[in-house]
This record gives sequence, C-alpha cells and structure tokens, in this order.
Amino acid sequence: MLSGAARAPDATRLFAGAAERMRRLVPYDAAVWRVTDPLNGMMTAPVHAENIDGTECAAYWECELLAEQVNLFRDLARAPLPVAGLWESSQGRPTRSALYHEFMRPRGMHDELRAVLRVGEQTHGYISLFRERGRTPFTAADSRFVGTLVTPLARRLRAFTVPLGAPPGTRGGRPGLLLFDTGGSLVSVNEAALGYLHELPDGPATPTGLGYRIPVWIHSTAMKARALARDGERGEARIRLRTRAGQWLVCHASCLRSADGTLQSFAVVIEPAGLGEIMPLIAGAYEMSGRELEVTVHVARGLSTERIAQELYLSPHTVRDHIKSAFEKVGVTSRGELVGKLFIEHYAPLAEAEGGGREL
Repeated sequence: MLSGAARAPDATRLFAGAAERMRRLVPYDAAVWRVTDPLNGMMTAPVHAENIDGTECAAYWECELLAEQVNLFRDLARAPLPVAGLWESSQGRPTRSALYHEFMRPRGMHDELRAVLRVGEQTHGYISLFRERGRTPFTAADSRFVGTLVTPLARRLRAFTVPLGAPPGTRGGRPGLLLFDTGGSLVSVNEAALGYLHELPDGPATPTGLGYRIPVWIHSTAMKARALARDGERGEARIRLRTRAGQWLVCHASCLRSADGTLQSFAVVIEPAGLGEIMPLIAGAYEMSGRELEVTVHVARGLSTERIAQELYLSPHTVRDHIKSAFEKVGVTSRGELVGKLFIEHYAPLAEAEGGGREL
C-alpha cells in the first residue's frame, strides 16, 4: 500500500490508489478522503469521495462543524493515535453522535472509522470510512492498522506542495466573490469567482439555485465562519488551495452583519495567494524548522546576513547556520536558488529581484 503511495503523482491519485488497497484490508462501503490546510486543519482541495455525492459531503462537514461532539477531527489530531471508530469510542452507543443521527443513520450507515493524516503537529488530510447497517463495526485492530499509515500518507501529501509551477500571468488576478445566506445557500457570485471555480480540481460539489456547483471545500469554509460566529468568535476562516494548473489561491470566508450585529450573510473571497500565505506550506514540505523559515522569509526580502541578525536578535554566525541548513534541505547552494526553488515560476519575479549571490 505504501509503495503505491510513493509512486502517486498527486493527491487525487494517491487517494484513489490508497482507497483501492484499503478496501481489501479494512473493508468499507463508503468513504471520503480529504486534503487539509496544514496551517489550520480545514478541508481543502482535492477531495476523493466513494459512494457519497457532493451534497452529502457538504452535509457531513456541516454536521462536523456545527453539531458533532464525538471523535472530532480537531481532537483526534492531538491524540496519541489519531484514528478512532465511532462504535468503539462510544462503547457501542453511536447514538451519542450527532453525525450518526443527522448523517449516518438516514443513509443506512452504522459505523465510521476516521483518521487524521499528520506529520508532527501539522494535519495534511482526513479519512472517513463507513460501514453500512448489518456489517461488523470497525475494530481496535482496524484502528491500529490505519494508524500505521497516517504519517506515511501525510508525508506524501506534504510533498505534493512542491513543485509549485503556475502558468504565466495568473498571479494578481481580480478577487472572486461568492455570497451565501445564513443557511449556507449561494445567493450571488461575480464573474471572477466563476473563473476561479472553473480552474479548481474536480471533486464533490453542491448544486445551487443559481445553477452553479460549489466545491465542498468552499462551502465548508463558509460554514466554518458560521460556526465561529455562532460560538462568539471572530467569524472568519481561510484555506489555501491549488488550481488544476498549479496556481495557489486563498479562499477567505467572513461574516457580514447588520448595524445591530445580526448575522446577515457570509462572503467568500477567492484570490491568488500571496507570499506569506504559502511560504509556510512550502517550507514544511522541505521539513524546514520554524526558525529556518523565519530566516528564509528575510532572505526572500533581500536582507543581508547582518541585517537578518539584527531583526531576529541572532548572531550572524547563527543566521549563516540556519541559511546553510535551509540550503541542504532544499538542495541549493545560493540564496537566489533557495528563493527560486521554493517558489519556482509562481514567484519567479521575486527570485530574480533577490539575485543569486552565494553569501552565507
């Protein structure tokens, strides 16, 4: 199973291949495999669904965000074993789960095994496997087996962050805007947003009254903002995702309120991602440390070793060590190569402006 994962060229084919093998080892009747934004654990693109359509995927995630209390993904992400079966964890009482009442039972599903694909503290994907009524529930042995796959699959997902290449001229496009009502229905969309929607990967999507299908990861971002607003927090959520051509986008959802504070609607803005949005993702793919990333950010700004040392309150020798370590991890020998390798065509103008000096 892991040998196939190592050969997969992208997340979509990784999920498809892993699902085919998983069904033989841990049989299931339906499943959803999701990529997540490692900076916040939210669902992003792509999503691979089996025997579950786009509307059902959206309903699942809405339940997770607004009602569920058992086996939450955010809790599993911090657990020693980030895998759990609903039947097992509820001690044979799945009715304790809102997901069971609102999503599983109406669809004839009896048990769910969910897993968080993580490396260290970063989450790169979620898996949900379902068994129908009449099938044996998932066992502790099933959980342990899936647990052996969590980190290898997450590392492979993380590796897909690079290379980045995007087609010339896509950076700096107009923001796309989608407006949802408080129930999550799309009420308005601009032309730029429609353009971005056509560029996104194929996957589960929900139909709308306007005739457009909205990818489940965009709908879930709006629902996350709604969940945060309901809980009295700042009603904003964002994900990073890539188009089929490789361009990085950011999808940002926020709550719109009337003068008296009443929640009126949710706005989702889609636009090309800036440097600060994706640099942590790219650095993570190369297993750079937080301090190496911080130094690399300053390198990308064109600062000298001495200036970086001053801004970060480090010695020049320590800064050189961090830059050298970054060179080794990324496989380059100069500052210009470091910036160019991290961002390739997507941020080529930045790499060219920085220059190619070999100073450490």
